[in-house]
Amino acid sequence: MKGLVRLLLRRDGTAALPPRRRLRKPAAHALHEVRYATSPLLASKTPPWRSKFLVACIGLSYCVLLGRAAYVQIIGSDFFQRQGESRYARTLELPANRGRILDRNGLILASSVPAPSIWAIPKDFDADRGQRRELARLLGMTAAELDKRLGDNPNFVWLRRQIDEDVAERVKALGLKGVHQVKEYKRRYPEGEAVAHVVGFTDIEDRGQEGVELAFQQELAGRHGQRRVIRDRLGRIVEDIGESVAPVDGRDIQLSIDSKIQFFAYQRLRDAVAEHRAQAGSVVVLDVRSGEVLALANYPSYDPAKRENLSGAQLRNRALTDTFEPGSTMKPFVAALSLETGRVSPNTVIDTGAGWMTITGSTIRDTHAYGRLTVAEVIQKSSNVGTVKLAQQIPSREMWEMFTEIGLGQKPQLPFPGVVSGRLRPYKTWRPIEHATMSYGYGLSVSLFQLARAYTVFARDGELVPVTLLKDPEPAPGLRVFSPRVAQTTRRMLQMAAGPGGTAPLAQTVGYSVGGKTGTARKQEGKGYADKKYRSWFVGLAPVEQPRIVVAVMIDEPSAGKFYGGAVAAPVFAEVVQQSLRMMGVQPDIAVQPQIVARHVEGVEESF
Repeated sequence: MKGLVRLLLRRDGTAALPPRRRLRKPAAHALHEVRYATSPLLASKTPPWRSKFLVACIGLSYCVLLGRAAYVQIIGSDFFQRQGESRYARTLELPANRGRILDRNGLILASSVPAPSIWAIPKDFDADRGQRRELARLLGMTAAELDKRLGDNPNFVWLRRQIDEDVAERVKALGLKGVHQVKEYKRRYPEGEAVAHVVGFTDIEDRGQEGVELAFQQELAGRHGQRRVIRDRLGRIVEDIGESVAPVDGRDIQLSIDSKIQFFAYQRLRDAVAEHRAQAGSVVVLDVRSGEVLALANYPSYDPAKRENLSGAQLRNRALTDTFEPGSTMKPFVAALSLETGRVSPNTVIDTGAGWMTITGSTIRDTHAYGRLTVAEVIQKSSNVGTVKLAQQIPSREMWEMFTEIGLGQKPQLPFPGVVSGRLRPYKTWRPIEHATMSYGYGLSVSLFQLARAYTVFARDGELVPVTLLKDPEPAPGLRVFSPRVAQTTRRMLQMAAGPGGTAPLAQTVGYSVGGKTGTARKQEGKGYADKKYRSWFVGLAPVEQPRIVVAVMIDEPSAGKFYGGAVAAPVFAEVVQQSLRMMGVQPDIAVQPQIVARHVEGVEESF
């Protein structure tokens, strides 16, 4: 190496360059190859794992795509098919016409009428400010409310359900894009509030919510049909898909209710509640031959077609859902049981003494000191002391069995929502004072409907009548409780109670003989009784010799000065009986109108 350096130095010490070689000019393609070959990027060594990783990523991507394709085409094909069809295919419901509710004479109590409903596709909705205001006015809302509703869902929104036909035509005349109509049905109730608690009502989807509408929902509703169609983006039907299923209309329900009797009973009840400034009232009318319910009226009531701001007090069918202590209306049953078992006769004398008696430290009183009374007079005067003395001869079990046989403590067999059973405690738990008070209607509870049905044992010659809310022309077989002789004897006692010298002379009617029993009881509050709150009622039958109907009337909390059943409920009974028998075509059985002196009204009293 050192020698080579010396050769390259000149004598004067300067460096001598080696002779320059002549280089041949490379061809163009050779120059290009040299440049790529000398590229630092290509000349660098690539780690083997990088190429393997790249190949693996590409392979994995293909696997993912293959798996997704398999999922879409095989596993989830039904879902994606449905999603695709939902963009253009629709299943239209063909609503069935809900069945009608009729009274016993074929008068319509509830029916369905066509009522268009307006709906929109908000994303397609197109209207100027004036059209928006007009649409909102026709639909009974403000423009702000319309805008809010349109903003709820971009694909579908109800604007107004079940509107009148003329309103629907005016909406259609606006020609708004994205606004559509569909045919629905709306219930109409021609008899209004008079029959509201019986018929009930439906919701916006035509499902029963109360009364017969709820009890017979399955029969009334029918079965909806359907139609599969293809729609374009504007909601227009392009074509049908497959076969349509026709709707099956619901069947009509014919009730035993007589709308004329129902309306009169409701009207008279409403007037009595107003006259006595009471809280509420109820009336029940039963046909004793067939067990059919002819009227079931309550006040306060409501219009089934206008249900805004309804209260629970208006909705309650009090005759079926409210229970109370029946008071003196239980006395005829105790007398009948005593007669049935041969312990007494109608003329057996009961000494009521000074009008009071004591049992285990508790005092039972009459309103007057009646002294010696026959069994018939005990019922006529409504003597608590006389009734207790009859009950003391009857074992608790025997009295409990009789109460059970007439339907107390059991739900009436009505397909109706809210029916109650009342309260009747087992006889083994009765103390002596409870045995005594139950004989005149304290310590147990019943509904007005139960009480009316119980009195059919006297009207049907000792048989308890099965009741029905549906029209049934065939007389129903009854359950024997008392013998015909005892039932007829008790009817005459009831006639005495509703006549002169009894507690309810105001129950008498023109042309028809009546019999019945008053009841007045203090209302329970907590564990005791309210001081000046009463329930007043009257239960009776007519005509006495061949009864056709049983009528029960209850007035809740009369506060206009009178509160005895004979003064408050008996006049309602008289008017309902007279009108009902005339409408039923029953011939009068007495020729002369009873003479009732108005001044006796203030003095009508009973023990309670």
